[in-house]
Amino acid sequence: MARKIIALLSATVATAGVAVAVTMTAEAAPAPPAASNDGMRAATQRDLGLSAEAVSGRLGSEDRAAGADRVLRKQLAAKHGGSWYDAGRGKLVVAVTDSGAASTARAAGADAVLVSRTEAQLDDLKARLDANLAKSPKTVPAWYVDLPSNKIVVKSRGSALAAATAFVAASGVPADAVSVEASDESPRKLIDVVGGNAYYIGSGTRCSVGFSVNGGFVTAGHCGNTGASTTQPSGSFAGSSFPGNDYAFVRVGSGNTMIGAVNNYSGGRVAVAGSTDAPVGSSICRSGSTTGWRCGTIQARNSSVTYPEGTITGLIRTNACAEPGDSGGSAISGSQAQGVTSGGSGNCSSGGTTYFQPVNEILQAYGLSLVTNGGTPPTTTPPTTNPPGNCTGTTYTGSLASGGRAVQPNNSYYQTTVTGAHRGCLTGPSGTDFDLYLQKWNGSTWANVASGSTPSNSESVSYTGTAGYYRWQVHAYSGSGSYALRASRP
Repeated sequence: MARKIIALLSATVATAGVAVAVTMTAEAAPAPPAASNDGMRAATQRDLGLSAEAVSGRLGSEDRAAGADRVLRKQLAAKHGGSWYDAGRGKLVVAVTDSGAASTARAAGADAVLVSRTEAQLDDLKARLDANLAKSPKTVPAWYVDLPSNKIVVKSRGSALAAATAFVAASGVPADAVSVEASDESPRKLIDVVGGNAYYIGSGTRCSVGFSVNGGFVTAGHCGNTGASTTQPSGSFAGSSFPGNDYAFVRVGSGNTMIGAVNNYSGGRVAVAGSTDAPVGSSICRSGSTTGWRCGTIQARNSSVTYPEGTITGLIRTNACAEPGDSGGSAISGSQAQGVTSGGSGNCSSGGTTYFQPVNEILQAYGLSLVTNGGTPPTTTPPTTNPPGNCTGTTYTGSLASGGRAVQPNNSYYQTTVTGAHRGCLTGPSGTDFDLYLQKWNGSTWANVASGSTPSNSESVSYTGTAGYYRWQVHAYSGSGSYALRASRP
């Protein structure tokens, strides 16, 4: 059996509680221009061992599951114990923690089984391990929240698990909340990583483009430090964070064209339509300059992984394979961007584990927006006035019926020509649930870039964004009546 090495996939090259089950139905994803997602479907069929018909059904079911996940997370709120996709039943499973939530789930036609911890509680317990990472044994390569077991999984190399168990105890995490598992993972850097097409750093180190964004592309932070130059395309690292995180933003020079798509290494492209998180259990495909398209499933989110250079937190853990040279490359579920390749173990002959830095965290960190497939900017003249102040500045009012939506300012949008803060404060009627979304025009549609969606009538949003077209959307999630929105922009 091939020995697994968990590492950053880097390389140098010569210069050349209650389980809620909801059945989903298929829904087609948008196709990229002059191409299709046939390459992605073929790779999923190959790597997950599915028929072509089963792949089509699964991808559609997962897309619907992601939509149901957003609704149930909000509906169950603090009683939510995490969610994952059950491929065997084609269903989204959501864990909650009391019988009242179970009744709500059953009333919606879902199954319900109690679990003991909420997802927030599991994340808090994992944060204790993260805070104590300096004392993590060298034999512990990774730990993560495992939603189906309602526990934290701690991986440990070798047959002796005592050091990992002692680390858990020293971190103040209850033993019954943790499962210590033997593992042969041994992380290392994945510098030669594909996020689609290859690019080169300095004198010839190779990594992969993750996703096109306004002004450049995102990739893995371990591929280069801030200020490092790139070729094919030419540019430089405008920001880089590693370890702790593993993300970077490369600003490219003039003459390069950003495309909202990913190379499927079958002669075509897969369109990127957005960056909605897919539930645990969903299929995921990654594109890289070494191994091309490879697919697997999402095993966990918010995973912490220790490489020789340090610990990275908040990663997506998958069983998709990768090899050196794939670092920084794209990971996508259906048409939704998920992350960029960080590191992993094994290879694409024997299989392995690969970790991804979530793309939404990168976009937020640098105030970026994804370039998505097709479309043109708004053609009508946007407002030219610049509302003064912050959340106590310009006020917009209106009235909504339950489930209704309104766009502000005045059913239109505004333009900013500089990077800066967008702030909004929304107040709806007492006893209602009104939500607030900041949206940006991405070239084909209005995409959410920030939101306030708690189960209350008041929301506050603050977002640092780059130049572009923006608008606010008010949603009466439940209840009706008049609202007031106070907003400002750069």
